[in-house]
Amino acid sequence: MAIAFVVAVFFASFFEWTLHRYFMHRPFGNFVYAFRAHALVHHQTFKADHTYHLINEADKHTIPMAWWNGPVLIAVGMIPFWIAAWFVGSWGVIAGALLACISYYGAYEYMHWCMHLPKKRNIERSGIYFRLNGHHLLHHRYMHKNFNVVFPLADLCLGTLLLRSRVHFKQAEGPSVPNVQPRVRKPRLPKFAGAR
Repeated sequence: MAIAFVVAVFFASFFEWTLHRYFMHRPFGNFVYAFRAHALVHHQTFKADHTYHLINEADKHTIPMAWWNGPVLIAVGMIPFWIAAWFVGSWGVIAGALLACISYYGAYEYMHWCMHLPKKRNIERSGIYFRLNGHHLLHHRYMHKNFNVVFPLADLCLGTLLLRSRVHFKQAEGPSVPNVQPRVRKPRLPKFAGAR
């Protein structure tokens, strides 16, 4: 069960990345629901500037996924673990993986909600959240980078990890929002030949 839990957390990072990149940022054949809800509505409402945080109360519903997305995504994510459990003959695989998938989705929804609607919650004071918030803010600036919200392992492994902006921009500010601007390099003084 413990092994299945750990494997499922790693799997969930790649599952989130795949879903986000290939379904939420482009139409997939005739299936355009995820693309419309995410790329066309969520990203148009929440950008990387001051609009990264909720401005209009009427837009609050665009932060989380629809209520039925959770059960569907968890069920689809569980398919490899159902197959593995059948081959291994252990229900512990199902239990561990299900716990991981539910926890991962819950963490995604809660952190994503806090990122766009900050309220000085306890989680918003943690260092991990602070870094993940910067990671997600950069996704709203560069939509084809930083697809993970919870665990950016897939971003690291698949070449979409961006730690800082390439150019300076007017970014969102707040106590739980890190500075993601390009690092300012200090000018070096020229080296002079030894004095004679």
